[in-house]
Amino acid sequence: MIKKIIDRIFKKSPAQKKIAHGKNFHPQKISKKHHKIDLSLVSKNAIKVTQVLQEAGHDAYIVGGAVRDLLLGIAPKDFDVATSATPDQVQKLFRRSRIIGRRFQIVHVTFYGKERPEIIEVSTFRSLSQQEEGHVSASGRILRDNVWGTQAEDALRRDFTINSMYYDPQSEIVLDYHGGIQDIERKMIRMIGEPSQRYREDPVRMLRAIRFSAKTRFTIEQKTAQPITVLASLIQDVPEARLFDEILKLLMSGHAWQSLLGLRQLGLSPYVLPLVNKIAADEDRLAFVSQALKNTDARVQAGKSISPGFLFATLLWHEVIECWAKYEAELPTVPALHAAIDEVLSSQRAFMGMQRRHEADMREIWSLQLRLDKRVGRGPYKLIENPKFRAAYDFLLLRSQLGEKPTELAAWWDKFAHSDEIQRQELLKQVKEEQTLSNANPERPKRRRRRNTKKTPVEQKL
Repeated sequence: MIKKIIDRIFKKSPAQKKIAHGKNFHPQKISKKHHKIDLSLVSKNAIKVTQVLQEAGHDAYIVGGAVRDLLLGIAPKDFDVATSATPDQVQKLFRRSRIIGRRFQIVHVTFYGKERPEIIEVSTFRSLSQQEEGHVSASGRILRDNVWGTQAEDALRRDFTINSMYYDPQSEIVLDYHGGIQDIERKMIRMIGEPSQRYREDPVRMLRAIRFSAKTRFTIEQKTAQPITVLASLIQDVPEARLFDEILKLLMSGHAWQSLLGLRQLGLSPYVLPLVNKIAADEDRLAFVSQALKNTDARVQAGKSISPGFLFATLLWHEVIECWAKYEAELPTVPALHAAIDEVLSSQRAFMGMQRRHEADMREIWSLQLRLDKRVGRGPYKLIENPKFRAAYDFLLLRSQLGEKPTELAAWWDKFAHSDEIQRQELLKQVKEEQTLSNANPERPKRRRRRNTKKTPVEQKL
């Protein structure tokens, strides 16, 4: 009975049946003259991985988003390789490699360079057959997928046509099984196969469609977009850790604001980031978060590093402010802030499975906001030595840009951080003088002038 249900869910298309019977697709072969990929944009380590695998008698190609970006003239940040070699065979060929993953077994091959290590992710061509017991959930989500197949099958198993092309850096040929080149020219994101079934197999594909659309400015094909609103709740079946990773990819894509708008438009935000709707309904939150994400996008596009803790600190800041006001009715300012932070982090932890290290960063950024208000004695010296000072300062700068804090406060800290000792003493002296002047001439509330009810001689005569 169970097998019949699974067979019905994963009924093979005519194209899949051809492959199952050994009639492989013949891909369109595109030469360098037509694809015009700049080989200098390709990682030397990715080229080496494909070369070593090919010399060992295996097929090996750069695949996925890296090929898409190369065709768009963009230098990819990460490189994936697809091969006919099994994970064990790959691992034997590379000393610094390890097999990871349960749902999808892949091999991480690590190369150490001057700047940072580079990891080339190597996956084995996958088969269309995933119908073994325990490999598919009741909703249709693939739980395990370690059945190896041909390149044609692997191409059919990929999500979108623009991500299903294979590039051989040795021959500089691109293999295109599903019209990915044409869809890039049309600026179209199109699902391979029947979209509803593909989303059921892996609900994360709904998030990927939005992220790719935001990144490339491509339009999601209507047939590909239509089922997302109906199937949005399937995102809840995705393991928390994997969902959190996908949320990070959205926020750190360099197109975070556009991605959040996509989540709202296609009805995914209640299941992915419920606070997005709350942010959109409040002008202050909307201004704060939109500016924060635009700043983040600018940093990503400039090749600068991004802190996930900082990102989530901006998204949840107004939640903290609300809780803080509630606790301040009963507690002093500092304990009230810490109680508010505890409550907000606890509520989010239950929903999205945020990692503890990100929570620690957020807690530090929020807590330091109070210390940035105090500019006396040795406090400023200790604060600029704090590893999270820069993140806390950037957060203060954002608050000052939107009128939450005086711009003079952010400017003072910027000067203090970049000044020598004499200049710092002068800045501290300036603050002390301002405080002395403020204490000597406190602003007193204006007393309401009492009305003179006693009648004048003139009035008495009237």
